[in-house]
Amino acid sequence: MRYIAAIDQGTTSTRFMVFNKNGQVICQAQREHAQIFLAPGWVEHNPLEIIENVRLVVAEALIKGKLTMQDIATVGITNQRETTVVWNRHTGQPYHNALVWQDTRTQDLVQVCTQKFDVKAWQLKTGMPFSTYFSSLKLVWLLQHVPGLRAAAQQGDALFGTIDSWILWNLTGEHKTDVTNASRTQLMDLKTLQWDAEILDLLEIPPQMLPTIQPNAGFFGTVAKGAAKGINVMGMLGDQHAALVGQTCFEPGQVKNTYGTGCFMLMNTGQAQVPSHHGLLTTVGYHLGEYGNGLCYALEGSIAVAGSLVQWLRDNLGLIQKSEDVEALAATVSNNGDVYMVPAFSGLYAPYWRADARGIVAGLTRFAHKGHLARAVLEATAYQTLDVLRAMEADSGITLQVLNVDGGMVNNQLLMQFQADMVQVPVQRPLVNETTCLGAAYTAGLACGYWQNLADLSHNHQISQRWLPQMPTAHRDRLHGSWKKAVEKSMDWEP
Repeated sequence: MRYIAAIDQGTTSTRFMVFNKNGQVICQAQREHAQIFLAPGWVEHNPLEIIENVRLVVAEALIKGKLTMQDIATVGITNQRETTVVWNRHTGQPYHNALVWQDTRTQDLVQVCTQKFDVKAWQLKTGMPFSTYFSSLKLVWLLQHVPGLRAAAQQGDALFGTIDSWILWNLTGEHKTDVTNASRTQLMDLKTLQWDAEILDLLEIPPQMLPTIQPNAGFFGTVAKGAAKGINVMGMLGDQHAALVGQTCFEPGQVKNTYGTGCFMLMNTGQAQVPSHHGLLTTVGYHLGEYGNGLCYALEGSIAVAGSLVQWLRDNLGLIQKSEDVEALAATVSNNGDVYMVPAFSGLYAPYWRADARGIVAGLTRFAHKGHLARAVLEATAYQTLDVLRAMEADSGITLQVLNVDGGMVNNQLLMQFQADMVQVPVQRPLVNETTCLGAAYTAGLACGYWQNLADLSHNHQISQRWLPQMPTAHRDRLHGSWKKAVEKSMDWEP
């Protein structure tokens, strides 16, 4: 069989991509899905629309590539993390729309848990603070607010999963997840890699709702129907972990940063589970088992708003027609005019973890115009990345040597040069930028023997462009100091 395929179910769209042995893209298809905003801070997806799009993009890509599933050795799945779905095991019908990782309706539950439980002990076990970000309290909210759901869960009729589990169940009938997605629920013990009975009891979550956890590389199930019928799913992992594999960050200290809807920096810490004291998350990096280098942990800095800030500029303010137009608009000015945009639409994630923060534009004068605002939008992502990087170096004791980048925003030359200026190390983009899909394909391909070892994957990894720092350090520090002042102004907005 000639190729490996991957399903990438993201926050705004679903893709299916086919790769050859060199990691090159053979064909692909992509479809967006609706973003549902029912109230300020509430973000939902329709799970049925998502699974329909999965089926459609698989068929469309195979038609484009003039391929059949007989040409595909196996398929991997990667997904937006933390987004929470509950459905009926008999009918397959969701009990509610999926609560997206950006959704903040659980803020009251965060406050209750922070006061009620030992926060440090909880974070030491799961790697995560109490936040609206993770799946645990989203599931609690659903159990409390969806009529009949708790009774159905106790009877074994209701199933819980993140998007990976939802896709896998619909394709294969298997109710499983992988260690990376499980590590994002705040329900798994990072040491045992199993659901934690004490946490489930404290949160009153029926354990029979939860999927079986297994390593990322291995057999997950066989697709039962549709264009992919008969193909084995041999790899599954959350999107940011897939990007870590796709960037071939297999050595401790290697870092990748993905610029998508949000922005997510992960550092491979090897077999060491590094607790964070500077506002980061300790998480499973990936678990390739016998097919790779076993279990690797990671430190992660999660930024809620990156590419979605450009979409806000486009959709809410109408300052640009297409997302890629932001670079030209930002380039109409030589600097930001002392304008700073803090995109705390869902509060601030790493390294601040301030749910009370809200988005602000600071430093406006009559001199400022839309070009300065566009530049401030791009610069916000680079400033946030620097904040996370400094926390990561403090936690790990490792000084970054190079920043591997991927995602939709890395085609923006202005942003990437400014990012290099901020972090003061080379920034490099791989030849194949779709590293989430590629990482899922690599994982599945290792498990089925399509690639023999990690060296095969590293051999495929090529750099297409590098940006070197050009800005004097003193100027960088002045800009970042003003950014930090703007971040402080964004806090204490919500009670």
